[in-house]
Amino acid sequence: MSIEVGKDLIQRTQSRAFPLKILKFVLLFLAFGIGFSVLSMYMIHYSGVQNIVFAARSNFQPCYEEPGDLSHWIRPLASPSHTMSDEELFWRASFVPRVKKYPFKRVPKISFMFLTRGPLPLSPLWERFLKGHEGLYSIYVHALPSYRAEFPPTSPFYQRQIPSQVAEWGQMSMCDAERRLLANALLDISNEWFVLLSESCIPLFNFSIVYKYLMKSQYSFVGAFDEPSPYGRGRYNANMMPEINISEWRKGSQWFEVNRRLAVFIVKDTLYYPKFKEFCRPACYVDEHYFPTMLTIETPNLLANRSITWVDWSRGGAHPATFGRGDVTEAFLKRITEGQSCLFNNQPSTLCFLFARKFAPNTLEPLLQLAPNILGFD
Repeated sequence: MSIEVGKDLIQRTQSRAFPLKILKFVLLFLAFGIGFSVLSMYMIHYSGVQNIVFAARSNFQPCYEEPGDLSHWIRPLASPSHTMSDEELFWRASFVPRVKKYPFKRVPKISFMFLTRGPLPLSPLWERFLKGHEGLYSIYVHALPSYRAEFPPTSPFYQRQIPSQVAEWGQMSMCDAERRLLANALLDISNEWFVLLSESCIPLFNFSIVYKYLMKSQYSFVGAFDEPSPYGRGRYNANMMPEINISEWRKGSQWFEVNRRLAVFIVKDTLYYPKFKEFCRPACYVDEHYFPTMLTIETPNLLANRSITWVDWSRGGAHPATFGRGDVTEAFLKRITEGQSCLFNNQPSTLCFLFARKFAPNTLEPLLQLAPNILGFD
């Protein structure tokens, strides 16, 4: 091979090798660049995530936290407003602790439950009655769903209206309203006594007397009488058998005062309720028969068999007497509060009524005037 041919071959080989070196260099550079980019992105991402996690941890507030103490169970709702259905409410209110001794300092309260269509014209009298006794009572108001009370924040009636439904006299909806009041009041574990009142009810004594009377009572105050007349046994329907027979049929006042044990029993009932709803319709009035009959069957030994809400039936008719401004005198109130006789814890007593009805709105002024000397509060 000549020298010229050899040189030419070497040049051709070098010319082919040179692009290959460049290509290898480019590929190596690209690989290095890509690797560096991936590593940089990873480091930035990892550092950002760490910062986010750290920030989140430092500001983390769980949406739900299991209670670490009893406060979750014993603290009452700030307002009785809620979104529970009646079914959910009654189920929740029927919870009963099996251990009878409370593991915390429990101050028992009276729950005053007002069943009304709208305004409470005698509320200033009740505000005066309750003044200075905060922590010993609670207020619940069942009114028409469309009604919105406008009490000032300083009033014990402020924002105490519960989720309500229409209640019609003589219908099962009236007992539904009463059970609704009881169920809402039962959500406060400190409520021990439950007093059903209307917008026409007044207290007859000061708060201290009322509180001591109820807390010392061994019985709940529900009237339950076996009345053989057409207005008693005459309203019984044999379709209520076998849960209720005619010998167990009772009649009593709608206005009751019950302790916590009976309040729970009323709320949780599913045995007698369907019978009364289907077979006790006007001229059978469920508000006069449902609770007296049910409690007589299940807890007769826990009933005082009388109400402590005074009412005057002497004028006759389907409804008791209503009192106006001219009726409210010192002598009239003394006639109600004095000279009575009854049993209290199976012992004779002259203190028989703590509340009275029916008082018209125009009685407010004379009642406020007489309250300091006759009713014992100002």
